[in-house]
Amino acid sequence: MVRTLNNMAELRASRFGCPSPRHGLKLLFWFANDYIFFDNDNQMVAKYNPNKGGFGFRHFYNRLECDNNVCKKLLPDDGYPFYEVGNLHLTASDSMPEYVSEDYTGHINNSNMDRLIISMRPGRKVDKVYVTQHEDLRSFDPVNTYRLSRGLLMIICSHSSADMSLEDFLEQAGYSTHAPRDSRDTRIDMETEYRAEPGFWESYCTIL
Repeated sequence: MVRTLNNMAELRASRFGCPSPRHGLKLLFWFANDYIFFDNDNQMVAKYNPNKGGFGFRHFYNRLECDNNVCKKLLPDDGYPFYEVGNLHLTASDSMPEYVSEDYTGHINNSNMDRLIISMRPGRKVDKVYVTQHEDLRSFDPVNTYRLSRGLLMIICSHSSADMSLEDFLEQAGYSTHAPRDSRDTRIDMETEYRAEPGFWESYCTIL
């Protein structure tokens, strides 16, 4: 079952896109602020058609993955097509802002491991948004795959209107340019509560 991140505290606790040189949080900031908008009904609408391949979007086929004779899909099928973005090796990704790819080394390492996956309804309506990371060169890591609620995406969008910079967002999300002391801790316990002082980002209402 894919867990849902509802606020900045949960995003920070997930450790998605952390630490540098990972690019997932910068990719997420770009997506929320530049690729989608919310209409009058608070529905997510894509400014572009991901089927056209802009910014490096391409189909994600959500195939069955088998491990020890147990086969399952990364994401729950909802009948809508999936698209993934975030592969900085693709030439089309050069259309994204430089800050997304500034730490990309061009080598096989964690500077290109993060991806964002969306499911699309007709009329360029975005149904669901997921973030994930590669666990090897072929497969994504189901343990570190999360759905983002509309409420969380609205919070990230509001950074611009509240004059919050990318740097402020990265700080709120726990992004660091230094690797954690215990690099063995790659599996995140989302049941552990983030112990920051309660504030706007933590108390923002959940909108699925």
